[in-house]
Amino acid sequence: MPQSYTAEIAQHPASFDHHDEHGAFAPAKAGLDLRYVVAAIRSNLWLIAAIIAATFALALAATLIQTKRYTAATTIQINDSSGRILSGQDSPGDEQSNNFYDTDRFLKTQTDIIRSRGLALRVAQKLKLVGNPAFYRSQEVPLPGAAMTAEDQRNSAIELLRGNLIIDLPRDSRIITIRYESTDPQMSAQIVNAYAGEFIQSNLQRKFDSSSYARSFLAEQLDEARLKLETSERALNAYSRDTGLIRTENADSSGKEGSAGAGSSVVTASLLQLNSAANEATAKRIEAEGRWRSISAVPLLSAPQVVANSTVANLLTEQARLEGELAEERSRHLEEYPTVKSKQQQLNMLNQQIQQTAASVRNAVRAEYQSALSAEQQLNAKVNQLKGETLTEQDSTVQYGMLAREVDTNRAVYDGLLERFKTLNAIAGVSLSNVNVIDQAEAPDRPTSPNLLKNLALGLLFGLGLATVTVFLKDQFDDSIRVPEDVEPKLGLPLLGVVPKAYSGEPGDALEDPKSPISEAYNSLRGSLLYSTPAGLPHVILVTSAQPSEGKTTSSFAIASGFARMGKRTLLIDADMRRPSLHRRANLSNDKGLSTLLTSRQPLAEVAITLEQDFLSVLPAGPIPPSPTELLSTARIEEVLREAAQTFDVVLVDSPPVLGLADSPLMAALVDGVIFVVEADRSRRGSLKTSLRRLRAMRAVMLGAVLTKFDPLKSGNRYSEYYGYEYYQYDDKSSKRSKASRASKAA
Repeated sequence: MPQSYTAEIAQHPASFDHHDEHGAFAPAKAGLDLRYVVAAIRSNLWLIAAIIAATFALALAATLIQTKRYTAATTIQINDSSGRILSGQDSPGDEQSNNFYDTDRFLKTQTDIIRSRGLALRVAQKLKLVGNPAFYRSQEVPLPGAAMTAEDQRNSAIELLRGNLIIDLPRDSRIITIRYESTDPQMSAQIVNAYAGEFIQSNLQRKFDSSSYARSFLAEQLDEARLKLETSERALNAYSRDTGLIRTENADSSGKEGSAGAGSSVVTASLLQLNSAANEATAKRIEAEGRWRSISAVPLLSAPQVVANSTVANLLTEQARLEGELAEERSRHLEEYPTVKSKQQQLNMLNQQIQQTAASVRNAVRAEYQSALSAEQQLNAKVNQLKGETLTEQDSTVQYGMLAREVDTNRAVYDGLLERFKTLNAIAGVSLSNVNVIDQAEAPDRPTSPNLLKNLALGLLFGLGLATVTVFLKDQFDDSIRVPEDVEPKLGLPLLGVVPKAYSGEPGDALEDPKSPISEAYNSLRGSLLYSTPAGLPHVILVTSAQPSEGKTTSSFAIASGFARMGKRTLLIDADMRRPSLHRRANLSNDKGLSTLLTSRQPLAEVAITLEQDFLSVLPAGPIPPSPTELLSTARIEEVLREAAQTFDVVLVDSPPVLGLADSPLMAALVDGVIFVVEADRSRRGSLKTSLRRLRAMRAVMLGAVLTKFDPLKSGNRYSEYYGYEYYQYDDKSSKRSKASRASKAA
């Protein structure tokens, strides 16, 4: 056999990025395929319409059977704090907010108060709703029986009020809307207005109650503060008299350090001056000590202070000059020579002088350090002495300062409480409400529920959602192919071609007309096969399907005939040795065929039959053997296919269906490519996916799928233009000429 399609994949893997590891087509993983979604909607249009219609009907029925309910509304404005008739500070009951978050919490607090059980109780008591038959009828609940206690009846009325109350709090406004819903419009308006009125009354009552409590509390605190102030002033005067301590006018009554009174004595001033001098002496001592440590830690002539001395520097220069002259004399004379000895003596004297000078420099640094140390010690001693004197002097002012601070604190507390008490007495009970009614509720003249448009819109949304889920689940569990867009996502195969359904006569009759839609479809399929692989047209092609009667044999014959018209030597093999039909389509004898070749060593040329059409030969199935699967499992089938591939340009194998038989999967592993024929709109229960799974288990090269018997008119005629079904213009005369031509050929 020639080089197979699988071998081409192994040699050129980069060019097969749209196929999987077995050469099978792998559809691109994209997001939402709109064409597939539209196709799914078209194929399930009646189901979607039925679901939406049912939800519409349910929404309409629910709307008609619901009781009409009326909603009354009143709007109130809530300010941060209440106004005052008299100017002054706010009372403890006033609530203020300084920023956006405080305002938001304040408004939410007010809405919680409106929803509270206490306010509902006030409304129920004002309108006498407990045991009121009209109120219970408006809530569509039965009147409480006589066996229910008064407490239970009150709780029942409160729960009904709170359950039908609606509070709307906008994010960017202080206007709060209070709504109440019931079957009686008058009752709804009364309850809403009662809520607004009782909310204002409850706010004023809380402010008055809190102000009364504050006045009583402040009066008690004021008496205690007055007693404390008197006691602390007497204690301060007694201490001053006992200690004889008299503070000047510039002395601070609190006695704090750093004040004018604390720093006015001579001892304190002397302490400050000596402490500053001691700090400077310490700095000088540290500096002198650093110089002394640096000069004493290194060799004498290596110290920076010695090297920086001008005398030492001059002596070292002279030393270098003498050493040079001595070296020159030694180079010319011996050690005992007079000039050498003279230079050596001069050098020794100079070295002694250098050592003496360097020692004097070091001694001067040491003397400076000792002097600085002595001055520091003397100053520190004097500072310590003055510290003791200053502390002794300040002992008598500590207690005085403590007593003076206590007096000041008690006086400030007393003055603040007295001012607050006067303010509360002046403004108590004259607060204005911070809640204003903007719009009074009126009895509504039309019901707010049920809302027909709203219910129908909800029914539409629910119907669309239910239809979407139904179509999705139906699509997931159904592998039937109804439109071309179903092929790639459901089968994972490329779509090679779409063959329309023959509306009259057999498909074979339509194939004889080159202008028929079926002929055009197979011509398009032939073009797809020419470029179905990167290597071009596969040499040996197997044509199979999942179930019988899907158009497999017709497609095999049409494809073979198309390649023969192109001038390619084509062999069509009928491998369906259980229900052979190719010989009947070609009007051939089935005495010899594929079964004959598999049970003998006859050459292919003796059994294959050449048809009247040029370049087209047919190998019938032959006599039906007892076990076709066993014949196809032998090595003879490979020899037959190899001989056919060497003799013909294209070899097409018409195989049995895959489902329930082992013939097609066995041969799929021997050919260069497999064409999978799928009948459109055929009822299936997983047969397609099962068949493809069996073929792929044999590592077959799947070229793609062919959708046969597709009815574009059934899909709303949306595919006819795309596949060219309406491009040609036919009339009665052309139709008669086509029939006459077919009749003459048959004769």
